[in-house]
Amino acid sequence: MNKKFKPSHQSYIIMKLYFIIATIIISLVACTNQEAIEQKKAELPKYKVSKEEAKLWLQSNRLFKALPVADIDSTEENTARLKLGKLLYYDTRLSKNNNISCNSCHNLNKFGVDNEPTSPGTDGVRGGRNSPTSLNAYLHFVQFWDGRAKDVEAQAQGPILNPIEMGIAHKGMAIEKVSDVPYYNSLYAKAYPGEKMTYENLTASIGYFERTLVTPSRFDKFLANDFEALTIEEKEGLKIFVETGCQSCHMGVTLGGSMYEKFGKYDDYWKHTGSKKIDAGVYDLTKNESDRYKFKVPSLRNVAKTQPYFHDGSVSDLKSAVKIMAKVQLNKELSDKDATLIVKFLESLTGEVPKEAAKVEKI
Repeated sequence: MNKKFKPSHQSYIIMKLYFIIATIIISLVACTNQEAIEQKKAELPKYKVSKEEAKLWLQSNRLFKALPVADIDSTEENTARLKLGKLLYYDTRLSKNNNISCNSCHNLNKFGVDNEPTSPGTDGVRGGRNSPTSLNAYLHFVQFWDGRAKDVEAQAQGPILNPIEMGIAHKGMAIEKVSDVPYYNSLYAKAYPGEKMTYENLTASIGYFERTLVTPSRFDKFLANDFEALTIEEKEGLKIFVETGCQSCHMGVTLGGSMYEKFGKYDDYWKHTGSKKIDAGVYDLTKNESDRYKFKVPSLRNVAKTQPYFHDGSVSDLKSAVKIMAKVQLNKELSDKDATLIVKFLESLTGEVPKEAAKVEKI
């Protein structure tokens, strides 16, 4: 017969220690799991997302994109180029009468515009088209209302030499006015080491500065999965914006700026805007009949701050502009309620202008 096993006193103590250690480990694991659970709870939305909100979010991420972060390589050359570009953006020396700068028409403390129907030039003569915002402009597929410049660097070359706008007679005069300032010469040498000063490099620096003018808004937070970034009215306005068909032209990262479209697909635009001049748009540049009344679709980023609207600044009220666009572009009559809600959504596109860029700096 086998004797019943009786542990020794030493074995009993060892077993007791194992039991205590195991209990401590289990307690620690349980504590760690509880901490992980609490952390996950903190990461969850503070309120339950409805099916409608989830659908709107998914739809929005298909149609639109969040603004990128301005990515500037901070080498010594690029830092000097950025500094040079900012100074030139604010410098009135680049006009014939030393009274107009890029910022005069594209004021960074007014969301990149001057809030004028058309802008006065160096001699006080107004141009023929509304000055579009310079904010987020580098993300557009072309520049100007008629797309005559491929990017912001090329765009910066135009106004300085335009006789109505800044009025500089020729590239050599612009170079001479800049090179007369000692600090510009030393800064240029850092920005373009070993290179002779050229008009193209000066305007490229302005464009380089403009590539930092990115204005993230609450809408970008919504696209990034922050469902509380928009109010209930703004979400309703976004829904109506999409259902009405506005996104057919105002899509992508800047909600516009990515295509040309005829202004007045269903009716003559000037009948609704009260425009004093009938502008043929891209046709004036190409002379192709298919381009008559076509313009680059403007971005809706910061649109609540960039009035008046359209290529000629003919409409100052955003709600009126929304109703006009629905009528002449989509052949739809928007109710006052729906138009008001769309405006509420558009207000969520108002972003934050980079503080350092908007800080006026001159020499």
